[in-house]
Amino acid sequence: MTKPKLSLMEAYMVESLRSKGVSNEEIITLVEQEDTEGLKEIEPRFDYSVLVKAAQKDLASFRSALSDGYEVKFVTFNGLKNLLRMRFGKEEDRDYSVMETGIQGLRLTSSELEQFKDMLSSNWRVTSDGSRTIKVELNMPAEVTPSTGE
Repeated sequence: MTKPKLSLMEAYMVESLRSKGVSNEEIITLVEQEDTEGLKEIEPRFDYSVLVKAAQKDLASFRSALSDGYEVKFVTFNGLKNLLRMRFGKEEDRDYSVMETGIQGLRLTSSELEQFKDMLSSNWRVTSDGSRTIKVELNMPAEVTPSTGE
């Protein structure tokens, strides 16, 4: 079974609410009640009408995304860094370093790694050196991969 997909903005909204201690059930209840003001009181940075509309299209899929995990439809480079910060508390320069085509030196538990892999879109490739150190790179054909100067 494929994971439900959320847009990057929808994932930001969900992860921002989770980072504020809001449970999946609370998110679902607020979304079902179309309580955009209640959501905005918790985290004022977003227009939650977008999340409400998306969830209403397929509430069962939205519930599954929150309880079982989701894939982001398309993750940008900044989106990758934001998701790492919001979902796992990982910060650039402290928890990983940035390369031209991605990040390296990231350390996640095996459970976090599975969640992370599941949520990433197919434009990213995750590799590990066997010691839980993770490298995440754009998944591009070799002919369009930026030069590394080597």
